[in-house]
Amino acid sequence: MKRFLSKAQKYIFIVAFSLFIMGGLPLEYGEENVFFQGFQIEKPVIRIGLGVNLKDVTLSSSSGMDIVEVKNNFRLIADDVKEVYIKGHQEKLKERLWIQVGQEKDKEEADNLAQKLRFLTDRDVVVSMVEPGNISRGYRTKIGEFSTREEALDHINMLSEMSFADTWILREEIALGSKPLLLLFDKDPESLKEDTVLYFIPSHSQSYLSYNERNYKGVFILHASQKGLVLINLLNLEEYLKSVVPSELSPYTFPEIEAHKAQAVAARTYAIKNMGSFAELGFDLDDTPKTQYYKGMNAEHPLSSDAVNITRGEIALYNGTLIDALYTSTCGGMTENVENIFDGPALPYLRSTECVYEKQKEWMLKSTRTILPITINGRNVSGEIAFLLGQGVIDKTIDPIFYMEQVGMDEAFSWVQRAVVVLGRELKGQNVQPSPLTFLGFSKLVVEAFGWKEEVMNLFQQGEKDFILKNLKKIDDDRMNYIAYLIRVGVVPSVKEIRDPQRLLLRGELAFYLGRALKRFDATVHKGVFKYLQDGEAVLQAGMKERSLKISPDVFLLENDDKTPSFSKEISLIGGEQVSWIEKNEMIRYLEVLNPIRSNVLDRYSDYHSWRVRVSKSRLERRINKSYPIGRLIDVSPLRRGDSKRVVELLVKGIDASVIINGLRIRSALGVRDTLFVIDREYDGDSAITHYIFTGRGWGHGVGLCQVGAFGMAQAGADYLHILKKYYYGITIENTY
Repeated sequence: MKRFLSKAQKYIFIVAFSLFIMGGLPLEYGEENVFFQGFQIEKPVIRIGLGVNLKDVTLSSSSGMDIVEVKNNFRLIADDVKEVYIKGHQEKLKERLWIQVGQEKDKEEADNLAQKLRFLTDRDVVVSMVEPGNISRGYRTKIGEFSTREEALDHINMLSEMSFADTWILREEIALGSKPLLLLFDKDPESLKEDTVLYFIPSHSQSYLSYNERNYKGVFILHASQKGLVLINLLNLEEYLKSVVPSELSPYTFPEIEAHKAQAVAARTYAIKNMGSFAELGFDLDDTPKTQYYKGMNAEHPLSSDAVNITRGEIALYNGTLIDALYTSTCGGMTENVENIFDGPALPYLRSTECVYEKQKEWMLKSTRTILPITINGRNVSGEIAFLLGQGVIDKTIDPIFYMEQVGMDEAFSWVQRAVVVLGRELKGQNVQPSPLTFLGFSKLVVEAFGWKEEVMNLFQQGEKDFILKNLKKIDDDRMNYIAYLIRVGVVPSVKEIRDPQRLLLRGELAFYLGRALKRFDATVHKGVFKYLQDGEAVLQAGMKERSLKISPDVFLLENDDKTPSFSKEISLIGGEQVSWIEKNEMIRYLEVLNPIRSNVLDRYSDYHSWRVRVSKSRLERRINKSYPIGRLIDVSPLRRGDSKRVVELLVKGIDASVIINGLRIRSALGVRDTLFVIDREYDGDSAITHYIFTGRGWGHGVGLCQVGAFGMAQAGADYLHILKKYYYGITIENTY
């Protein structure tokens, strides 16, 4: 039975709880819990920033929350509140511009640079720590502040003349002024001072809190900062990871638990390594991909949660020290050395590695039969014939001559009858005469058999029918409506091939149209991913489930590249291929490989494995000039590439200046997905560049764990330890709990 606390007991807890939070959150990996009225947060805890400079915040709870004011003393404002509205204000933010001149690992080196600059400029020279999310964790030396971009660009030109070439503009925001808050819930509004700190604590052990249509475990903290109102979610680190892991690596698109276990260890290591990154705002990490993507309970998935639970407490170390566990979505075939992308030193565990699996297996699917191209009216219809044979709709030969002969109504009826059985329906026998089959007869037979008659009558306008049939011989026959419908939904590709509605059909035509009609129903074909062969059976991933099916010796094997299927007696697969198949009696009779994979690179499954971006010269010029004072753009060209062939030094030539851009700043300056690219140019009639075309691979910074590559490696049979040790050289995995 749940024990409720008195108000006096709550005050005692509030003092203890507040001292615990405000006194810091040391990472003690024990079984200690923080209790409050049956609600508990287990250590270690983490503070995640959900929003900065907020206005008009609405918070709610699934079954009540307590609101506590914390300042010099502690006050319980309300018990068991379902929803609260904080009427605040949005701070007016002022943008400050600075010029970064250098970034050093040691503060002493940054101070020395700053001292030198103070003799060369009348501006303020400041040394500050690098912002969260940067691997170097060094110190940047900057000059400022500047009120306009033009003023900053003039100063960059001056620095360039003094041989300070690697400079760029930084933008910072500060809040101007603040105002009191107003707290509204189920009683009179409560006015609070601007420096108030509020805790929102679930009243019951199973309660959760909500903000912006997302649900969160743990408690909320709301307080003012130099950047306006800040909302923080304080919760257990492992519970936090159950949201981060599926947010970073989708379990729906990449459902391999070993990949999610690797992601869990990397995310846990990153979180602990970066604790306190936003200390000036009162939290450790934010909820954006800048640190780690966190979407609360809404993102949780059983697969990812299992991965977090199985690896509970596990972190990655190098020589006994936490690593900078960087990860990138798609590496494009090879990761890069960290020092080529981020400012800072070379790290022995973040070295370039090829995104392939040395133990990659291959499986050969074989069949005793294939089917020759069967061409009807200039179209290869063998794919649809194989599809119907696999479904058991056709039980005749694959001899091309057979399909070039005319078909009778009685034979067509038997084919359609078997087709609807595939859908779990029944087409009762009729007194069908062995008369020739016309387009009119076929259209009525198919529309009525598949239950489309109601659509023709009620969802199909006469004007639309007239438009579709305008180039077809007009016949006063209601079955013309059926023909129009079949054209509209794509069963019959065009009106041109009909020619005459009373024309007789060939068997190949019937097979082609009937196959297209049947494929409109999802239930006719299973879709999923081929994983591997085991004991003569194909293991397939269908959604979140695995299935193991025998393969018929005379299975139809097809490869479908760009909607053009081709038959083969054998197909080589490495796992991960998208396939569709037909099964009868737990046996695959037809298997089609969709868009066959032509590479062994592990991140081949990513939509961003390859990409192409075309941008006008004027647009690129405007983008570059936001940070670099080049004036009119002349050209851009790579100066140096890293081990992964990423561009790590880029020369940008302008009328006013030429600059060399390094590392990750190249991606930002050009607006590309990754720095693994080549450049093409388009010219006008005067041989002047009009557009740049960036053809590249990958998405992200390209350093550390390749997330989609981890999925590919897991599909090939690797466990999470092998995955982690492939992308992070020389590490050990230890459990700190």
